[in-house]
Amino acid sequence: MHSRTIFERLRALAVGGVCLMTAAAFLPQGRQGTAETYTADASVKRANGSQASAKLTAAVRSWASDAERDALVAAVKQGGTAARDFLAKRADAGTIQVGADPTPIKYAYARSVGSGRLITLVTAQPIHYVGGDAPGAKPKAGYDLGLVLLQVDGSAPGTGEVAPAAKVKVDDKGAIVTEDYGADAVRLTNVVKK
Repeated sequence: MHSRTIFERLRALAVGGVCLMTAAAFLPQGRQGTAETYTADASVKRANGSQASAKLTAAVRSWASDAERDALVAAVKQGGTAARDFLAKRADAGTIQVGADPTPIKYAYARSVGSGRLITLVTAQPIHYVGGDAPGAKPKAGYDLGLVLLQVDGSAPGTGEVAPAAKVKVDDKGAIVTEDYGADAVRLTNVVKK
């Protein structure tokens, strides 16, 4: 298991050598009315050297408003299951599909970053427990959310990262921090809008 702030995740999505340190994943862009679908190649390289891959499809029907952003941040600050409970009550904003079973997106937004966009998708349940079936795997309790970050640019396929099962909290500096269930990062490549 490992913890990273949203800013650290964004830095990992640097495009063309430009670091995304100033982009915040919970900053609102406002509600947008058009549905969008993105596909990506997800891959994870495990500590034992094996690699797994799958196709990820994210279909977004609605985007979060400023008020919804503020409510989510307040729920995250409460700790415990408050963020999960808040998200679970929301209408579905779309779906994330890896394999056969889709996972409802409960919070989605896009933010302009340079010539592209940063899209953040949050689910109220895990998308998948990477490594959850490995010998000696820790209990899954508390890893209630899924997080997908997509960095897209209209001129070339984008990149991204997935925290398929994560805990989310606010640290003492006010930064959103995620703790992934698995120690292996799930990377996204070939992110394209359909």
